[in-house]
Amino acid sequence: MSNIRVGCVTGFHPRMLSDAVKMQAAEFEWLPAVLESCGDGEWESMAYVGYVSRIRPNEQGSLWQFEANILIEHEIFGTVVLDILKGYRLGGIEFLSQIDS
Repeated sequence: MSNIRVGCVTGFHPRMLSDAVKMQAAEFEWLPAVLESCGDGEWESMAYVGYVSRIRPNEQGSLWQFEANILIEHEIFGTVVLDILKGYRLGGIEFLSQIDS
């Protein structure tokens, strides 16, 4: 694994995960386009960047309506968990290698 740090570091963009998603989660054919169009997100920790508010998750009217987690292995970032929300949306990205950072 590379010595590139992930959390809050200038230069990370979700599009960096697109190829891994295409290879490892092909059933989510819409996801690479979403990753390509995502902004910087909001870093909640060194390990997690969010793209959708988690206020009142899964409650009626909440933006955060969880559907699935996708685990991918990335050559630089290691194991990455993508939070997938209903409506073909990306809720956030967690970098497991950064959890104790």
